[in-house]
Amino acid sequence: MRSTPNNLQIIFEDNHLIVINKRSGDIVQGDKTGDLPLSEVVKLYLKDKYNKPGEAYLGVVHRLDRPTSGIIVFAKTSKALSRLNKAFANRETHKLYWAVVKNKPRQDSARLVHYLKRNPKQNKSYAHIKPVPESKEAVLSYQLKKSLNNYHLLEVALETGRHHQIRSQLSAIGSPIKGDLKYGFDRSNKDGSIHLHARKLSITHPVRKENITFEAAPPEEVIWNTCIS
Repeated sequence: MRSTPNNLQIIFEDNHLIVINKRSGDIVQGDKTGDLPLSEVVKLYLKDKYNKPGEAYLGVVHRLDRPTSGIIVFAKTSKALSRLNKAFANRETHKLYWAVVKNKPRQDSARLVHYLKRNPKQNKSYAHIKPVPESKEAVLSYQLKKSLNNYHLLEVALETGRHHQIRSQLSAIGSPIKGDLKYGFDRSNKDGSIHLHARKLSITHPVRKENITFEAAPPEEVIWNTCIS
């Protein structure tokens, strides 16, 4: 992974893709805050690197919540974007996340099935054991990776991609993510982050058709550093 003058942490780049290790606090696309989104930062990087006279093309394939860090894939061509969009929509990708929680789950590993109902006004999803009107099934599996004195590192594999899915489902079993006030943790992190990190992503390359896996280091921070030491 290499860093650029504008602090982009680039994991991979070729003619079709650019893969970034997103910092917590960065937004992937523009929103009502008006803050400069990561997509625009990457466009500026591409324009400068390749001396493009106009705006560089960049397609947003997927997103991560603002307080979450980790792997984000952007498409550099429209062909790559359409193929990647299809792959993500058809769940032909494999995503692994790391989450740090204070309350150890009852089981060291489990498959969780909930029905999430989103409240747009609160920008929050509520997990239910049984289907409720307008809910969507959410499925993930987790594995306890490491226990520290006060915290526990879980590795989470997503089977579905719902709004705030990991945050909501872990909260529903009594293990909210460190720093995640919205989903029941008792205090926020000083930098506004939460300890949720998109660690690994496996996809089929949209042009070369080969399987490729990306891995992103978690943020440089005391608890994350202890988790991987």
